[in-house]
Amino acid sequence: MLIGAAVDVVVQKQNSVIAHFGVTDSLSQLVALSIATFIIWGLESAFQYAYDRLWRNLAQTIQHDLRLDAYSHLQELELAYFEERSTGALLSILNDDINQLERFLDGGANAILQVSTTVLLIGGAFFLLAPSVAWMAMLPMPFIIWGSVVFQRRLASRYIDVRENVSLLSSRLSNNLSGITTIKSFATEDYERQRVTLESEAYRRSNRRAIALSAAFIPLIRIVVLMGFLATLLYGGIEALNGNLSVGTYSVLVFLTQSLLWPLTRLGETFDLYQRAMASTNRVLDLLDTPIAIHSGHLKLKNAEQGINHKAKIPPSESSHSPSGDIHLHRVTFAYRDRAPAMENLSLHIPAGKTTAIVGATGSGKSTLVKLLLRLYEIQSGSITLDGIDIRELELRELRRAIGWVSQDVFLFHGTVAENIAYGSFDASLEQIQAAAEIAEAHEFIQQLPHGYQTIVGERGQKLSGGQRQRLAIARAVLKNPPILILDEATSAVDNETEAAIQRSLEHITLGRTTIAIAHRLSTVRNADCIHVMDHGKLVERGRHEELLAQNGIYASLWQVQTGQKSS
Repeated sequence: MLIGAAVDVVVQKQNSVIAHFGVTDSLSQLVALSIATFIIWGLESAFQYAYDRLWRNLAQTIQHDLRLDAYSHLQELELAYFEERSTGALLSILNDDINQLERFLDGGANAILQVSTTVLLIGGAFFLLAPSVAWMAMLPMPFIIWGSVVFQRRLASRYIDVRENVSLLSSRLSNNLSGITTIKSFATEDYERQRVTLESEAYRRSNRRAIALSAAFIPLIRIVVLMGFLATLLYGGIEALNGNLSVGTYSVLVFLTQSLLWPLTRLGETFDLYQRAMASTNRVLDLLDTPIAIHSGHLKLKNAEQGINHKAKIPPSESSHSPSGDIHLHRVTFAYRDRAPAMENLSLHIPAGKTTAIVGATGSGKSTLVKLLLRLYEIQSGSITLDGIDIRELELRELRRAIGWVSQDVFLFHGTVAENIAYGSFDASLEQIQAAAEIAEAHEFIQQLPHGYQTIVGERGQKLSGGQRQRLAIARAVLKNPPILILDEATSAVDNETEAAIQRSLEHITLGRTTIAIAHRLSTVRNADCIHVMDHGKLVERGRHEELLAQNGIYASLWQVQTGQKSS
């Protein structure tokens, strides 16, 4: 409009539109237009800055909230969900898919608003200035919108394929990076490179299919836009020549046509972003729609005085009151999905303050028992009670805080030694951390590390040996100071000397505490108050070490094999 007014001033001079506002001098009219132009451009710059800050920050906020929602929901899902999916695929959803949505919100969503506003305002101005020409400029719009919808539908399936392929590629890369030591030890770098090449090529092919369709959209829209522009240029020019339309108004119409129709070419890019975002958003929403199989109860644990190892200077994590730790399993049956029962009608009593050992051959159900106690899986029938309360009725986090689990598969986070020991006990002092490390026979080797307790352990603790990682896990459990301690092959990765030292410290740690010791090496549990022998998910023997040897059953056979009295 400013350009049209300037043309009008040059052509009409004292008879221009500006002259009707009392400014008759042509130079003064141009100065007034220049001032108006400066103000409008300045405001446009200010609003552009405000748009960039507010809209893009809005996109970042939505991205942030959605990622946290998805991650929080993911944490509540049962363990079986993770065992059936690759880490790379889940990372692809939490990172790349949510980023695709952010890209659309950052540019595409605002483009739709701007195009809609443009059509309404400029279309209205058209009909106000030249009703006889306006319909020509508006004529291409239904075809553009129809073409956009058709392209959108065809693009949808292609971008779903793109997201699936990028998920597979992410899974492959994540898996290979986790197993890089195995790849190197088997000299299979070329083989894995070939597998990554195949996944990446599939991703590239799916993108090519999507690009082949999306790239055709803008050129086709340009042709339709050209038809509307030419109609305005030609018909409006004839009207101006015939005196039915002023030169200034004609120039305004030409620019308005471009302003009205040209932004529609961005719909191609916008719909491309939209389809990418929708394919990704559907995957995120599928994750959020995954039902939570294990629900938290609402009951609190009963409080009972728990013996604390004051000599170790390890105070309880919250208070000196905690559950007594009396556990009952009554006719518990559990089966992994699509598999035979791993546990069937199992009844077991784990008395409070005692050390109970669970032994048996591989696959007998020992580790499954631990996961059921922690409610990482839900039992199919029967019941498990803690201090007389069904664990399904207890608050899930409170139940797990009452249990310290030292797994044979130790996981350390990327961070310092001190941070890993204090994981879950975040308010612990360095003195308490060191005391826990001393009990776990870890203090000596930690002092020999380059930076002591501030040494970075690397991802999954890869800078430490298996025995060192296991001792840090024991120290972590000691610092947590739970009323129930589960030792799942807690000394499986240490040498005999370290094992003997840890066993001595465990005698103090387990004193007056409900302890469940899962073991293959029977020598580590021979002093347990009661030993339960499992076989194929059933309890077949129970008693103290000497009593089980006297029964001459499965336990006695395992003992003879491990002590070299009988060949296996």
